[in-house]
Amino acid sequence: MTARERAGPLNGLRVIDMSGMISGAFATTMMGDFGADVVMIEHPRTGDPIREWPQKTEDGESLAWKSLGRNKRCITLDLGSDRGREIALVLIEDADVVFENFRPGTMERWGLGPDDVRAVNEKAIMVRLSGYGQTGPKSQKPGFGTVAEGISGWAHANGFPDREPLLPPISLADLTAAQFAMQATMMAIFERDVGRGGSGEGQVIDVSLTEPLWRLFFGEVEAYDRMGHVRERTGNRHPNTAPRNIYETADGYMTMSASNQKIFERVAEAINRPDLVDDPRFVDNETRVENCEPLDAEIEAWTKQRTTAEAIEALEAHDAIVGPVYDMADIVEDEQFRARDSIVEVEDPDVGTIKTFAPIPKFSRTPGEVEFLGPQHGEHNEEVYQGELGMTADEYAELSDEGII
Repeated sequence: MTARERAGPLNGLRVIDMSGMISGAFATTMMGDFGADVVMIEHPRTGDPIREWPQKTEDGESLAWKSLGRNKRCITLDLGSDRGREIALVLIEDADVVFENFRPGTMERWGLGPDDVRAVNEKAIMVRLSGYGQTGPKSQKPGFGTVAEGISGWAHANGFPDREPLLPPISLADLTAAQFAMQATMMAIFERDVGRGGSGEGQVIDVSLTEPLWRLFFGEVEAYDRMGHVRERTGNRHPNTAPRNIYETADGYMTMSASNQKIFERVAEAINRPDLVDDPRFVDNETRVENCEPLDAEIEAWTKQRTTAEAIEALEAHDAIVGPVYDMADIVEDEQFRARDSIVEVEDPDVGTIKTFAPIPKFSRTPGEVEFLGPQHGEHNEEVYQGELGMTADEYAELSDEGII
């Protein structure tokens, strides 16, 4: 079986996606956006839990699923059954990449572990996502992104100093793990096919939900090891640079970051306070970080006297780096997002014409595309099983009757 023809730089890459929920699914969504032929496997009786997430249309269609399931052909298969295992291995025979995010040991128990995959396809790259990784004393524990956001140090550092630790309002650990998983997959493909002539061999990529988010705290391990420093909550301020905050205006809020001396000097001029530059509390970045509260108070005294638009206009006239605080309605109407075609319209048989995220980033020669949004449960069973695996109608009906597919 060869990957079906797609648009984008990953055209020709075949991905078997056995992952559910968010981490593996978002990685394969991005791969599908850029041309990979993603075949997603769900259990015959229970579809991906995201299919039940709000917000839902009047007809009960989950828009979260429509977004996360886009560009994937969805089939059903009971991986825990003997016949399901046999079919899964046939699918893997011609796959470039296999994604899974079951608890460590599950795939081995089903006869679909790395050794089983390698036995039928030495070139297959197996991407394994789990709460804690495949090894270590906690590897057998179940893990969701919420727990990872706590363990990674994120929740401890997020929020305001006089309040409790704060979890992010999105599935940040899962989405960050997805980015690392996709990057690692591309590295493994390069090593297999290109690097030093290409080894021609697949390998196993072990991604935990905890480590990718933790890795974003660059410099923090070193600071703890050498200085005993532990990052604490600083609200909207940055612990390493000032001024940087959300500032109240007469009609809302705006953001600003002045992370080097020249930008700070321009901000001081813009708010008619050139004296701040020579104030001993603010003479350089180190002193500004130490005195960020009085500095922010000086800036906000100025922004509160102006609307967001007025404040941004005045600051931008001095080449300061500022912006508004948008909600999704603002983003959809914003001229910059529109000019870059960041939002595209797609026709969907279940929900009709609907706006969705365009593939990002932009490619000059081989751009991605949104071919279709999240399909129905098992929508591509016949296409894959009969059209690609060559099952007869009788074989297909028998497997369906037995609940294998």
